[in-house]
Amino acid sequence: MKMWRQLFAIFALLVIPVLLAANASDQVSTVKVLVLKDDNGKPVRNAAVVLHPVKHSGKQAKGGIELKTDAEGKTEMDGMPYGPLRVQVIAPGFQTFGEDYTINQPEQIVTVRLKRPKEQYTIYGEPGSSQPKDKQQ
Repeated sequence: MKMWRQLFAIFALLVIPVLLAANASDQVSTVKVLVLKDDNGKPVRNAAVVLHPVKHSGKQAKGGIELKTDAEGKTEMDGMPYGPLRVQVIAPGFQTFGEDYTINQPEQIVTVRLKRPKEQYTIYGEPGSSQPKDKQQ
């Protein structure tokens, strides 16, 4: 009988810390994302917000979820586990945004300011022209 008590005590000492550590990592957050235009601060409607969990190695984990912003440029996701999270925002007429965040509080607010694409240049033509130099008149 004494041996069973000792085995139970050893088992409890090994299992209880594992259960406590598992509960600590099971914390979840509400992630709120606000998407605004960088030039005037107005909200961006129907922007695609993609949330990807990130492994501790920095690589993107499998899975993820895509959300759309409402008329006020807002979207949110409940139940996001604590840890690294990659946020990507895609909207027509804007540069694609991507950044990693650490989720470590019950409510995490992420504000994204989307920029307009910059003008592209070609080595074959004048800036702002789509024709090569030798074809311009």
